[in-house]
Amino acid sequence: MANELTPEGYNRLFTELNQLKTTGRDEIAARIKEARSFGDLSENAEYDEAMNAQAIMEARIAKLEEELRTAVVIDESEISTDVITTGVKVTLHDVEYDEDVVYQLLGKSQANPEKGIISDQSPVGKALIGKKIGEIVNVELPNGATIKFEVVSITK
Repeated sequence: MANELTPEGYNRLFTELNQLKTTGRDEIAARIKEARSFGDLSENAEYDEAMNAQAIMEARIAKLEEELRTAVVIDESEISTDVITTGVKVTLHDVEYDEDVVYQLLGKSQANPEKGIISDQSPVGKALIGKKIGEIVNVELPNGATIKFEVVSITK
């Protein structure tokens, strides 16, 4: 499935990728060169640490490249507020706790639950996609519990 991103989210990932491929790689190469100068590589903790950092960074580069390759940038002018789709903000009424919560549905790369941004691939996100104002949504959580929401509003 495509990773749907806002233009800002796409730019953030693109900027991070470029930073890692340029200054990030240069910094790791310098660390490896310095660690090699310490002598015997078989007992060189600095060398091992630099090589591990390089592996972690290269894995992050590969992940970012894949996310950007499969990214679909959301055109906010084309977002409909008739039904819940990726890119909308939705106000939900939690039936059990009798309170409203607001979420923005975005792709997994931009999810940040602390800021109210949830992935369209999360249990809540999957349950909300395609729903309309006034509908009751039952969300099955991984632990087996169910949350019941009423869709109050859908905005851009």
